[in-house]
Amino acid sequence: MRILVLGAGHMGAWLVEELCLDHEVAVYDLDRRKLKYFFNVTRFLEPSEVNGFGPELVINAVSIANIHEAFEDFLPYLPEECILSDIASVKTGINELYKTLGKRFVSTHPMFGPIFANIRDLSNENAIIIKESDEEGKAFFHDFYKGLELNVYEYTFEEHDQTIAYSLSIPFASSMVFAATMKKQEAPGTTFRKHFDIARGLFSEDDHLLAEIMFNPYTVKQIEEINSRLAYLTHIIRGRDYEEMQKFLNKLRHNME
Repeated sequence: MRILVLGAGHMGAWLVEELCLDHEVAVYDLDRRKLKYFFNVTRFLEPSEVNGFGPELVINAVSIANIHEAFEDFLPYLPEECILSDIASVKTGINELYKTLGKRFVSTHPMFGPIFANIRDLSNENAIIIKESDEEGKAFFHDFYKGLELNVYEYTFEEHDQTIAYSLSIPFASSMVFAATMKKQEAPGTTFRKHFDIARGLFSEDDHLLAEIMFNPYTVKQIEEINSRLAYLTHIIRGRDYEEMQKFLNKLRHNME
């Protein structure tokens, strides 16, 4: 298959390197310096150059804020039968965008970052494919992700964002609150160090990505739930209520089963 990847950031570059083993791949990025390290792929400097390539699939791997603009720039040069694709971490507005573009689409979300994931073994990592996507596009990504031994799930656009609010917004918010309490003080505890490493890894991610995850319309409900539980825990601690603390801890253990 002839595949065009828009954006040569961490995920875009990873996709190019994986796909070029079995497909004819081209890549485009506004920052031309990112293109010089690719081999066995076609590098485009202008959208109009795509004319002669004739991609069958375009994977939009630019930042969430620029997805619409990237599609619009290339749309005039794409074949009628070309399938559009994105890997956005939050799908709010993506379904409406595809309706305006008037082409077949497949929306997916590889739920890992190539910086921190073990790229040689992705068997513990996950990917989501959106149910409303074109069947041919879904079949392609099912084969691609399964070939990498990823665990693949299918959700609707709405179900995806609800799931992300639960699986990403909660740990992201917890790490942000943890980092907000940091001060210049030695803390030798092992548990503290593990939390610190997780938070530091989070803040190495792109700011736009972090913001979009937190701006997910379903995130606020999760944050309110965290606030409610923290208020309850604060109440227990202030009252030094050992019986209530025991009930609280037992409920938490039950939640983690």
